[in-house]
Amino acid sequence: MLPTYDAFKSRADGVRAQIAAACLRSHRDPVEVELLAVTKTHPAEAADYAARYGLRAVGENRVQEAVEKQPHCTTRIGWELIGHLQSNKAKLAAVHFDRVQSVDSEKLLNHLDQAAATLGKILPILLQINAGRDPAKFGAEIEDAPRLLETALARKNLRIDGFMTIAPLSDDPSVAERTFATLRTLRDDLASRFGVPLRELSMGMSGDLEAAILAGSTQVRIGSALYGLR
Repeated sequence: MLPTYDAFKSRADGVRAQIAAACLRSHRDPVEVELLAVTKTHPAEAADYAARYGLRAVGENRVQEAVEKQPHCTTRIGWELIGHLQSNKAKLAAVHFDRVQSVDSEKLLNHLDQAAATLGKILPILLQINAGRDPAKFGAEIEDAPRLLETALARKNLRIDGFMTIAPLSDDPSVAERTFATLRTLRDDLASRFGVPLRELSMGMSGDLEAAILAGSTQVRIGSALYGLR
Protein backbone atom coordinates (compact mmCIF):
# COMPACT_ATOMS: atom_id res chain seq x y z
CA MET A 1 0.00 0.00 0.00
CA LEU A 2 1.27 3.46 -0.92
CA PRO A 3 2.04 5.62 2.14
CA THR A 4 0.57 9.09 2.55
CA TYR A 5 2.47 11.96 0.98
CA ASP A 6 3.49 13.22 4.42
CA ALA A 7 4.99 9.81 5.23
CA PHE A 8 6.78 9.79 1.88
CA LYS A 9 8.15 13.29 2.52
CA SER A 10 9.43 12.28 5.93
CA ARG A 11 11.16 9.25 4.45
CA ALA A 12 12.61 11.29 1.59
CA ASP A 13 13.95 13.81 4.08
CA GLY A 14 15.58 10.91 5.91
CA VAL A 15 17.20 9.61 2.74
CA ARG A 16 18.42 13.12 1.93
CA ALA A 17 20.02 13.23 5.37
CA GLN A 18 21.75 9.90 4.70
CA ILE A 19 23.05 11.25 1.39
CA ALA A 20 24.30 14.42 3.07
CA ALA A 21 26.07 12.42 5.79
CA ALA A 22 27.77 10.15 3.24
CA CYS A 23 28.82 13.18 1.21
CA LEU A 24 30.28 14.78 4.33
CA ARG A 25 32.34 11.65 4.98
CA SER A 26 33.64 11.64 1.41
CA HIS A 27 34.18 15.42 1.24
CA ARG A 28 31.58 15.83 -1.50
CA ASP A 29 28.80 18.33 -2.08
CA PRO A 30 25.35 16.70 -1.62
CA VAL A 31 24.13 18.42 -4.78
CA GLU A 32 26.42 16.04 -6.70
CA VAL A 33 24.21 13.06 -5.75
CA GLU A 34 20.73 12.79 -7.23
CA LEU A 35 17.93 10.90 -5.52
CA LEU A 36 16.02 8.80 -8.06
CA ALA A 37 12.71 7.51 -6.65
CA VAL A 38 12.02 3.96 -7.81
CA THR A 39 8.29 3.59 -8.36
CA LYS A 40 8.07 0.04 -9.72
CA THR A 41 4.95 -1.88 -8.61
CA HIS A 42 3.50 1.31 -7.11
CA PRO A 43 0.61 3.32 -8.63
CA ALA A 44 1.03 6.47 -10.70
CA GLU A 45 0.52 8.53 -7.57
CA ALA A 46 3.98 7.44 -6.43
CA ALA A 47 5.49 9.40 -9.33
CA ASP A 48 3.32 12.38 -8.41
CA TYR A 49 4.76 12.22 -4.87
CA ALA A 50 8.29 12.39 -6.28
CA ALA A 51 7.42 15.36 -8.48
CA ARG A 52 5.70 17.18 -5.62
CA TYR A 53 8.78 16.64 -3.46
CA GLY A 54 10.91 18.23 -6.17
CA LEU A 55 12.70 15.22 -7.63
CA ARG A 56 13.70 15.39 -11.29
CA ALA A 57 12.80 11.83 -12.25
CA VAL A 58 11.57 8.40 -11.21
CA GLY A 59 12.94 5.00 -12.12
CA GLU A 60 10.92 2.10 -13.50
CA ASN A 61 11.97 -1.50 -14.12
CA ARG A 62 9.49 -2.45 -16.80
CA VAL A 63 8.60 -0.59 -19.96
CA GLN A 64 4.96 -1.64 -20.03
CA GLU A 65 4.38 -0.69 -16.41
CA ALA A 66 5.62 2.84 -17.07
CA VAL A 67 3.55 3.12 -20.24
CA GLU A 68 0.43 2.26 -18.28
CA LYS A 69 1.19 4.69 -15.45
CA GLN A 70 2.26 7.77 -17.36
CA PRO A 71 -1.21 8.85 -18.59
CA HIS A 72 -2.46 8.79 -14.98
CA CYS A 73 0.24 11.08 -13.58
CA THR A 74 -1.01 14.56 -12.78
CA THR A 75 2.44 16.20 -12.63
CA ARG A 76 5.33 16.29 -15.06
CA ILE A 77 8.43 14.31 -14.13
CA GLY A 78 11.24 12.52 -15.94
CA TRP A 79 11.20 8.75 -16.44
CA GLU A 80 14.30 6.55 -16.40
CA LEU A 81 14.36 2.86 -17.27
CA ILE A 82 16.53 1.00 -14.77
CA GLY A 83 15.41 -2.58 -15.45
CA HIS A 84 16.57 -5.02 -18.10
CA LEU A 85 15.47 -4.05 -21.61
CA GLN A 86 14.80 -6.55 -24.37
CA SER A 87 15.61 -5.42 -27.89
CA ASN A 88 12.01 -5.83 -29.04
CA LYS A 89 10.96 -3.19 -26.47
CA ALA A 90 13.61 -0.67 -27.54
CA LYS A 91 11.26 1.44 -29.67
CA LEU A 92 8.68 1.67 -26.88
CA ALA A 93 11.41 2.58 -24.40
CA ALA A 94 12.73 5.32 -26.67
CA VAL A 95 9.24 6.83 -26.86
CA HIS A 96 8.36 6.71 -23.17
CA PHE A 97 11.63 7.20 -21.28
CA ASP A 98 13.88 10.21 -20.89
CA ARG A 99 16.88 7.99 -20.27
CA VAL A 100 17.65 4.27 -20.45
CA GLN A 101 20.12 3.09 -17.83
CA SER A 102 20.24 -0.60 -18.64
CA VAL A 103 22.06 -0.71 -21.99
CA ASP A 104 24.35 -3.73 -21.94
CA SER A 105 24.86 -4.96 -25.51
CA GLU A 106 25.73 -3.77 -29.00
CA LYS A 107 22.44 -5.19 -30.27
CA LEU A 108 20.47 -3.06 -27.82
CA LEU A 109 22.56 0.00 -28.71
CA ASN A 110 21.67 -0.45 -32.36
CA HIS A 111 17.96 -0.87 -31.68
CA LEU A 112 17.80 2.20 -29.44
CA ASP A 113 19.79 4.30 -31.89
CA GLN A 114 17.44 3.35 -34.74
CA ALA A 115 14.38 4.04 -32.59
CA ALA A 116 15.71 7.44 -31.51
CA ALA A 117 16.55 8.33 -35.11
CA THR A 118 13.01 7.51 -36.18
CA LEU A 119 11.68 9.76 -33.41
CA GLY A 120 14.09 12.54 -34.35
CA LYS A 121 15.59 12.67 -30.86
CA ILE A 122 18.86 12.14 -29.04
CA LEU A 123 18.28 9.50 -26.36
CA PRO A 124 20.43 9.69 -23.21
CA ILE A 125 21.66 6.31 -21.98
CA LEU A 126 23.86 4.68 -19.37
CA LEU A 127 25.86 1.54 -20.03
CA GLN A 128 25.07 -1.15 -17.48
CA ILE A 129 28.20 -2.97 -16.32
CA ASN A 130 28.20 -6.12 -14.18
CA ALA A 131 30.93 -4.65 -11.98
CA GLY A 132 30.32 -7.21 -9.24
CA ARG A 133 30.63 -10.16 -11.66
CA ASP A 134 27.31 -11.48 -10.34
CA PRO A 135 25.87 -14.24 -12.57
CA ALA A 136 22.40 -13.28 -11.32
CA LYS A 137 22.70 -9.71 -12.63
CA PHE A 138 22.43 -8.23 -16.11
CA GLY A 139 25.12 -5.96 -17.47
CA ALA A 140 28.10 -6.12 -19.79
CA GLU A 141 31.25 -7.76 -18.51
CA ILE A 142 33.98 -5.41 -17.31
CA GLU A 143 36.31 -6.56 -20.10
CA ASP A 144 33.69 -5.74 -22.73
CA ALA A 145 33.08 -2.18 -21.49
CA PRO A 146 35.69 -0.44 -23.73
CA ARG A 147 34.29 -1.99 -26.89
CA LEU A 148 30.71 -1.30 -25.84
CA LEU A 149 31.53 2.34 -25.10
CA GLU A 150 33.32 2.74 -28.42
CA THR A 151 30.27 1.35 -30.21
CA ALA A 152 27.92 3.62 -28.25
CA LEU A 153 29.94 6.75 -28.98
CA ALA A 154 29.63 6.04 -32.69
CA ARG A 155 25.82 6.09 -32.56
CA LYS A 156 24.54 9.51 -33.66
CA ASN A 157 21.20 9.40 -31.85
CA LEU A 158 22.47 8.28 -28.45
CA ARG A 159 24.10 10.37 -25.71
CA ILE A 160 26.23 8.36 -23.32
CA ASP A 161 25.99 9.93 -19.85
CA GLY A 162 27.97 7.31 -17.94
CA PHE A 163 27.52 3.93 -16.28
CA MET A 164 25.15 1.99 -14.05
CA THR A 165 25.65 -1.09 -11.91
CA ILE A 166 23.84 -3.17 -9.29
CA ALA A 167 25.87 -4.68 -6.44
CA PRO A 168 25.45 -8.41 -5.72
CA LEU A 169 23.19 -9.32 -2.80
CA SER A 170 25.44 -10.05 0.16
CA ASP A 171 25.56 -9.72 3.94
CA ASP A 172 29.18 -8.63 3.55
CA PRO A 173 29.27 -4.85 2.95
CA SER A 174 32.71 -5.11 1.34
CA VAL A 175 31.08 -6.80 -1.68
CA ALA A 176 29.14 -3.65 -2.55
CA GLU A 177 32.16 -1.49 -1.75
CA ARG A 178 34.34 -3.44 -4.20
CA THR A 179 31.63 -3.37 -6.86
CA PHE A 180 31.21 0.39 -6.70
CA ALA A 181 34.95 1.06 -6.54
CA THR A 182 35.42 -1.12 -9.61
CA LEU A 183 32.87 0.85 -11.62
CA ARG A 184 34.36 4.17 -10.52
CA THR A 185 37.84 3.06 -11.59
CA LEU A 186 36.50 1.75 -14.89
CA ARG A 187 34.68 5.02 -15.56
CA ASP A 188 37.74 7.11 -14.78
CA ASP A 189 39.91 4.98 -17.05
CA LEU A 190 37.50 5.02 -19.99
CA ALA A 191 36.72 8.72 -19.65
CA SER A 192 40.42 9.44 -19.91
CA ARG A 193 41.03 6.94 -22.71
CA PHE A 194 38.14 8.15 -24.90
CA GLY A 195 38.26 11.81 -23.92
CA VAL A 196 34.60 11.97 -22.84
CA PRO A 197 33.21 13.07 -19.43
CA LEU A 198 30.97 10.08 -18.58
CA ARG A 199 29.82 12.04 -15.54
CA GLU A 200 27.01 9.80 -14.35
CA LEU A 201 27.60 6.86 -12.03
CA SER A 202 24.21 5.38 -11.16
CA MET A 203 24.94 3.04 -8.27
CA GLY A 204 23.53 2.44 -4.84
CA MET A 205 20.09 1.50 -3.54
CA SER A 206 18.33 1.64 -0.18
CA GLY A 207 20.67 -0.84 1.49
CA ASP A 208 24.02 0.31 0.16
CA LEU A 209 23.71 3.99 -0.74
CA GLU A 210 26.45 5.10 1.67
CA ALA A 211 29.05 2.78 0.13
CA ALA A 212 28.00 3.93 -3.33
CA ILE A 213 28.36 7.62 -2.47
CA LEU A 214 31.74 7.05 -0.84
CA ALA A 215 32.83 5.41 -4.11
CA GLY A 216 31.61 8.33 -6.23
CA SER A 217 27.98 7.65 -7.11
CA THR A 218 26.14 10.56 -8.71
CA GLN A 219 22.69 8.95 -8.50
CA VAL A 220 21.19 6.56 -5.97
CA ARG A 221 18.09 4.56 -6.91
CA ILE A 222 15.80 4.35 -3.88
CA GLY A 223 12.51 2.49 -3.66
CA SER A 224 11.68 0.73 -0.39
CA ALA A 225 13.18 3.46 1.81
CA LEU A 226 10.73 5.92 0.23
CA TYR A 227 7.59 3.92 -0.45
CA GLY A 228 7.94 0.97 1.93
CA LEU A 229 8.19 -2.73 1.13
CA ARG A 230 6.16 -3.95 -1.82
